[in-house]
Amino acid sequence: MTDAIERLERAMAQANGHLVQVGGHVREVSASACRIGGVGPFVRLGDRMGFEQDGKAQIGEIVRIDAAGATLKTFGPRIEAGIGTRVFRLGAAELRPDPSWKGRVIDALGRPIDGAGPLAEGAVAAPLDADPPAAFGRARVRRPLVTGVRALDLFTPLCAGQRIGIFAGSGVGKSTLLAMLAEAEGFDSVVVALVGERGREVREFLEGPIAKARERSVIVVSTGDESPMMRRQAPKVALAVAESFRDRGESVLLIVDSVTRYAHAARDVALAAGEPAVARGYPPSVFSDLPRLLERAGPGLEGQGSITGVFSVLVDGDDHNDPVADAIRGTLDGHVVLDRAIAEQGRYPAMDLLGSISRLASEVWTPDQRDLVRKLKAMMARYEETRDLRLMGGYRAGTDAELDQAIGLVPKIYEAMRQEPGQAPSRDAFLELAQSLRG
Repeated sequence: MTDAIERLERAMAQANGHLVQVGGHVREVSASACRIGGVGPFVRLGDRMGFEQDGKAQIGEIVRIDAAGATLKTFGPRIEAGIGTRVFRLGAAELRPDPSWKGRVIDALGRPIDGAGPLAEGAVAAPLDADPPAAFGRARVRRPLVTGVRALDLFTPLCAGQRIGIFAGSGVGKSTLLAMLAEAEGFDSVVVALVGERGREVREFLEGPIAKARERSVIVVSTGDESPMMRRQAPKVALAVAESFRDRGESVLLIVDSVTRYAHAARDVALAAGEPAVARGYPPSVFSDLPRLLERAGPGLEGQGSITGVFSVLVDGDDHNDPVADAIRGTLDGHVVLDRAIAEQGRYPAMDLLGSISRLASEVWTPDQRDLVRKLKAMMARYEETRDLRLMGGYRAGTDAELDQAIGLVPKIYEAMRQEPGQAPSRDAFLELAQSLRG
């Protein structure tokens, strides 16, 4: 009987479009979600529902379905519905990105928020929950990139289509480093997702670091005061836009700041749907949503473009073994660690050169460069492991020739890696390092 009703409903919807709507009514309202009845056989997870209360239109998403009804989580900061409010199905979410979107700022629902007029719709729909490209059909990652950040180009070089994470606590310089990366050349377009950022930082980011790349950029904004649904959806919208440009053959730089706030929002939604918390308050679905989201970035199928993904990870309490950070680290193609102790020394970017790795560095370095970096890291490791001994006066110059060399060169290497926003981007990190050491 239910199958027959579903077939009838689909047929009527196709035949009469706007004349037929699947609807239900609100049965229960809580601070985080509301329960609706009368729609169980006709909705699926992820379907959008709309309702109007006191003249205000609101949109929500189905996050749970059971025999008694469905759970709806709204995109607005507050649930305005009351008992008995009529709710109607709007279907699954999708976007229609267009190249004319470059230079625009949109919210997590794909609506323009920059006051520059409506957005043109592209010919092809881009689903917000698209599947990653087939693993065997993906192109190889080979083309080296020059980011213009000396520390990255020398110690953790990137390739087009690579996915890398920037791991740091709050206030250590993640956003500043991301802004420097947004100016990198070699990309046809840039897509930025600002997830859970402070409202005042949005305009500062647009008029400051991203200004030079603004004409080729699409910025998706969901500030910290918006609902978890908006913050959860912002990275998906950014990826849908990036995938649309990738399918046109473009090389895309995707920046998501930050994935941790996406995980926090996904946790709020999952808990509202009734999932149990299993690891530091995170439900199981968060750890399956993260790789699904991150895997969408990377190289496209053969003949398509690529998405180079740079994801910032806010390490709660500077704990780099946080469950979310650990799950993200295992999915990405490398990670850059920003250290608070280095930032307190005034050295920016505050990059831990020994703790940061790129799993595709071998595609970039020549054999001579690989040997040089290995020797530099060994020298820096020797310098750092003897720091306490030297500070206590327990080492006398001339005792160890290798340590004497490290003491003479490592501070110069650290100084050469110093780079502030607004400085000219690096063109050849190895040449610039050699010049600094000679000087």
